[in-house]
Amino acid sequence: MLFWVVAAILTLGASLAVLLPLAGGAKGASAAGDHDLEVYRDQLSELDRDVARGLIRPAEAEEARAEIGRRILRLGAGSQPGVEAPPSSRTVRLVASAAVLAVPLVSWGLYGELGSPDLPSQPLAERLAKSPADSSVDELVARAEAHLAANPSDGKGWDVLAPVYLRLQRYPDAITAYRNAIRLDGDSAVRQAGLGEAIANAAGGVVSAEAQDAFEAALKLDPANAKASFYLAMGLAQEGRKAEAAAAWQKMLGQLPPDSPWRSAVQQALAETTEPAVAASKPANGPDAQAVEAAQQMSPQDRQAMIETMVAGLDDRLKQNPRDEEGWMRLIRSYVVLGKVDQARNALGRAVAVFGADSEQAKKFTAFAASLGVTATE
Repeated sequence: MLFWVVAAILTLGASLAVLLPLAGGAKGASAAGDHDLEVYRDQLSELDRDVARGLIRPAEAEEARAEIGRRILRLGAGSQPGVEAPPSSRTVRLVASAAVLAVPLVSWGLYGELGSPDLPSQPLAERLAKSPADSSVDELVARAEAHLAANPSDGKGWDVLAPVYLRLQRYPDAITAYRNAIRLDGDSAVRQAGLGEAIANAAGGVVSAEAQDAFEAALKLDPANAKASFYLAMGLAQEGRKAEAAAAWQKMLGQLPPDSPWRSAVQQALAETTEPAVAASKPANGPDAQAVEAAQQMSPQDRQAMIETMVAGLDDRLKQNPRDEEGWMRLIRSYVVLGKVDQARNALGRAVAVFGADSEQAKKFTAFAASLGVTATE
């Protein structure tokens, strides 16, 4: 009921604020006419005083009196009692008044049909004061953010909010929260691994050098941290070092408990890495076990020549099959390892051109190359 009373008072006030000037238009015009008449009379009196002092010639004074008289006559004709306002002015005022009255009537009718006037108010302060069990995730996050805005040095608060941001895919916020938690409450394997995951997800899934640093810091604190081990192996796979990635995931499978939630993720990643079995048996896609063993017995110069030959072969294959995403990443990485940054940059530009500058693949290539210190040219 209070809602309707307040709404009625506000509507009445708004309507009167518009109607009163419309209704008082004629009175306002009359008051303005009286003021103008008083001004003209003062001008006539001032004119008589100027003539008496000899400041103006009589002929000029007569002309001025005639002009002021004509103005008074025009003013009197427009403000004579009983003279009605022009029909057009009356019509405009009537239409405007009807529109002002119709707006609240129509809006109230629509709100009664479409709105929810009986719905109780839900102020933010009361919603945030509810029991956490009765609050939504957004309300809980808003409550935590309000608390941290007032208490930015609460490391525990940042530590609680960081993984929530991560689950909500608010990766930049998660990075900030994890860094604040580490700065205020110190290092921990869970925080460093969470920071690395947030950095990798913010880069579109690419395990950059910054993310690798966080995961390695987590493993130093806890060598059994599954998240850090998984993402580091993923970084190896993204760099084209699939054999090393597969070995790391195989090692994880041997160490993870049977009920670990990471087992399925590791098994899936391992299957995707080792899926193209044909690639492992063909020298065209990389050296086999015998070639690797032979390379270890070579001199540094011969080994370097062999590597450059393999990279050149990979470059040629990409010219024939330019849609190989992993091949481009492997080529960029290989040129960086060889110290050929210009060729790595050239490979990045070619890869972006193949898939389009606005494609997800181009963003992935750019982020991966940036993690290796290579930036795209204009």
